Amino acid sequence: MTHGQLLETDEAARGPLRAPDRQRARQQAIVAAAMEQFAAHGYEGARIEVIARQAGVAKGAVFGYFTSKAGLFLAAYAAAARTFRRYLEAPPGVLARGFFAVLGYWLERTPHLIRDDLTAYRVTLLGNYCSDLARRRDITQFLVREDPYGMQEFIDFGIARGEVRADLDRPLVVSLTGWLVDRFQDAIVTQELDPGLFGAGLAPPQVQQLRVRQFVELLQRAIGTGHEPGSGGGAAGDGAAGDGAGDRP
Repeated sequence: MTHGQLLETDEAARGPLRAPDRQRARQQAIVAAAMEQFAAHGYEGARIEVIARQAGVAKGAVFGYFTSKAGLFLAAYAAAARTFRRYLEAPPGVLARGFFAVLGYWLERTPHLIRDDLTAYRVTLLGNYCSDLARRRDITQFLVREDPYGMQEFIDFGIARGEVRADLDRPLVVSLTGWLVDRFQDAIVTQELDPGLFGAGLAPPQVQQLRVRQFVELLQRAIGTGHEPGSGGGAAGDGAAGDGAGDRP
């Protein structure tokens, strides 16, 4: 075999290995640029040509990877959702206090979404409240399929501890709990971003904490067994706050 043939063989062997890496890097750059554009300008206002320019690719490459603007938004939504922590990633001390303590822990840290994760949060907010039914269907299918926040595992955690009712339909409990928690967090964040939107000024911290405790209590009455392990059952306050990054749950 000649030197040229050896080079060709080597290129053929290495090419398929390098190409996926380059493609993944380009896709990631496109999705990162898309998240910024969607967060800043909304779905309708985001421009594919601007996203392509920021990602350093041709406009046709965006459609080559994601087919359509809706497909790109779904990829951006999925990437944003994956940046947030899962419910059971709460500190060990909080986990030891039980299901409803974990829930309160994450809800009390909702304002971190504004300070640390605003871009990702705004993208998920756009997806959660989009009016396009086809886009909403794709997002719902992604959430059910991947469960990025670990709600199913979290509900199983509560059932195993005897805190969450096992006699209720599990998919119903997963869906209802996830929906209520998301909407409650959205209300907190929207109030922070736009005080007065719901007819009142920005609530002081003590009022916000009271609302979190009352929300947890309402949910506990709906799906809880009435069993409260140790001192758990309310919003966590043991000081194990972590760094606050990625606190979507």
